[in-house]
Amino acid sequence: MATAIQKITLSSARDIPFNKLVLSQSNVRRVKAGISIEELAESIARRGLIQSLHVRPVLDAGGAETGMFEVPAGGRRYRALELLAKQKRLAKTTPVPCVVGDANSDILVDEVSLVENIERAPLHPLDQFRAFLGLRDKGMTEEAIAAAFLVGVNVVKQRLRLASVSPVLLEIYADDGMTLEQLMAFTVSSDHARQEQVWDAIKDGWQKEPYHIRRMLTETAVRASDRRAAFVGVEAYEAAGGIVLRDLFQSDDGGWLQDPTLLDRMVTEKLKAAADEIAGEGWKWVEAALSFPYGHEHGLRELVGTTVDLTDEERASREALREEYDRLEAEYAEADELPDEIDAHLGEIEQALDAFEQRPTIYDPAEIAIAGVFVSLDSDGSLSVDRGYVRPEDEPPADPEGDDTTEMSVEPGHPVTPAVQRAVVTVGGQAVEPEDDEEDGIKPLPERLVVELTAHRTLALRNAVAEHPDVAMTMLLHKLVSDTFRHTAPTGCLEASVRHVFFSAQSEELKDSTPAREVAERHERWGDHVPADDQALWDWLSLLDPGTRLDLLAHCVSFGVNALFERPNPYSGSGVSQHGLDVRLAQADRLARATGLDMVTAGWKPTVGNYLGRVTKPRILEAVREGAGERAAQLIDHLKKGDMAKEAERLLADAGWLPEPLRLIDHDYPAADGEGDEALPAFLDEEEEPSDDEDEALHAIAAE
Repeated sequence: MATAIQKITLSSARDIPFNKLVLSQSNVRRVKAGISIEELAESIARRGLIQSLHVRPVLDAGGAETGMFEVPAGGRRYRALELLAKQKRLAKTTPVPCVVGDANSDILVDEVSLVENIERAPLHPLDQFRAFLGLRDKGMTEEAIAAAFLVGVNVVKQRLRLASVSPVLLEIYADDGMTLEQLMAFTVSSDHARQEQVWDAIKDGWQKEPYHIRRMLTETAVRASDRRAAFVGVEAYEAAGGIVLRDLFQSDDGGWLQDPTLLDRMVTEKLKAAADEIAGEGWKWVEAALSFPYGHEHGLRELVGTTVDLTDEERASREALREEYDRLEAEYAEADELPDEIDAHLGEIEQALDAFEQRPTIYDPAEIAIAGVFVSLDSDGSLSVDRGYVRPEDEPPADPEGDDTTEMSVEPGHPVTPAVQRAVVTVGGQAVEPEDDEEDGIKPLPERLVVELTAHRTLALRNAVAEHPDVAMTMLLHKLVSDTFRHTAPTGCLEASVRHVFFSAQSEELKDSTPAREVAERHERWGDHVPADDQALWDWLSLLDPGTRLDLLAHCVSFGVNALFERPNPYSGSGVSQHGLDVRLAQADRLARATGLDMVTAGWKPTVGNYLGRVTKPRILEAVREGAGERAAQLIDHLKKGDMAKEAERLLADAGWLPEPLRLIDHDYPAADGEGDEALPAFLDEEEEPSDDEDEALHAIAAE
């Protein structure tokens, strides 16, 4: 005979006045967790009690019910109701929905309290994101949603942005296929197809960090901190129809501008408008560009203008500002930290005082008619205007009397074009070399890259020589003695005329490097004192003390330093033999040791633009292996060249690694007599020519 299955009996539900309820001492919740009692009370006040309390009758010593009920499960809800009662927002006799358990049950109240808490399944974050999205779709504003759930408006925006990610990726997140941090990274782009493309590219790889996802999604965009964006203005860009990507989950420096073509067009238009306005001053020419290379004003005569003096009213305003600045500084001298409004006010005063120092310059109208202006952008996006440069062909005819200058095939001071010039493909201002197959091994460095690297070293050497007058004196004397007593000695690395040697090839970042800035600042400081008249210059030099004369000598001698690599070509009037090149590079090493030059300290570090994107994959791996170790090289050896170069830049950022042309090499000083063979240096012993099938671009699309 079959046994009947015993049916379950559920506890009855009833409304009990709040003042008949007491919190059970068997409630297991002791530690605060989740939302606060205050927030829960506000939720009950808005929506009512959504979930009933579980209670049991309180029995007296004889086992009879007392009319009171203890609450073993639902203690937080009880405390929220208690808070509302204390605030007079809830009557003490208000009926509370309760599920009444059996007072004589053999199930302990402790067990009821524990089960009620541990069996509760939390809401998946994705369900919350989608619920917020549903509320907005039904007409609730972001502010109303924030007020209803007692969160900030930015939290609502973040959750709505997460819900707007590609449905494909949301399902992967729901199945624990990606982390919440990774999902957050995908919100920087609203393009679902691009999001899915990036995920497909990284899902099977080792590099899935959120920063890598953000970088891939924004690699074709321009940061709002870019000088072009600062020049045009993000608001103007958006007004023109441009879209700005924003990251709601971490600092993004203003976001990313998604339409570089529109931005570049707006920059060009604004630069042209500025150039047109400056042309109205009467200049013969105005040349505008995003930036100009180092030494672009070489060969041009710079006009000397007259600085406009301050008016009496301007002087009075300047003095008043200085007095106010001094007063505020004295008033808050003992303060550990300035109040925000005082700090801001002092900054405004400093800007106003700086404006008084930037006085306009007046030029002779006759010279304005033959001179021109360079217009470009500074690193902060402000307009840079350099007025007053005269081209040689615009100079007035010189008096032919006494002109005994002999004709030269190459004009002194001008850079010599290499005998063989390889075509250079540029992308975004950076030179791009075709990618070589891995099995080809480590090939020699491209000649143009070596020239650019040695340009960095030459500029750093000039700065170092100018800071070591004793070395400059030895160097100059060495050159003069060699010319006097060793007539067959090659030129070496000092043009003692002194002829300023300019660079026929250079990287974009050279002009912004630390040595370039220090050389320019030093030259400007000396130029403020050097008289223009020949006799006045002699008199001024004769009155200088020995220390100052040595400093000036070092500065002038430094401009003749030439540590550049160039293809040996002894048959050209301006070329150099292999022996001469060997002597030049050996002397450059000696000069670097004498001055203590370290290219790492001078600010050079390998980047995609100046080295890693210009060499083959084996050379990238060799650099990472030398600078960061074998393990780091193994982490990137499977990547395409564009990604490999970017990761190598990150791995070598603080490694202090240098390529061969920038390292100190122990040369045997070449003999002065006889010419060496015509072989190139070891790292250039064969020409690197790209094969027809090497057509991979420098920066590969991340989703390939």
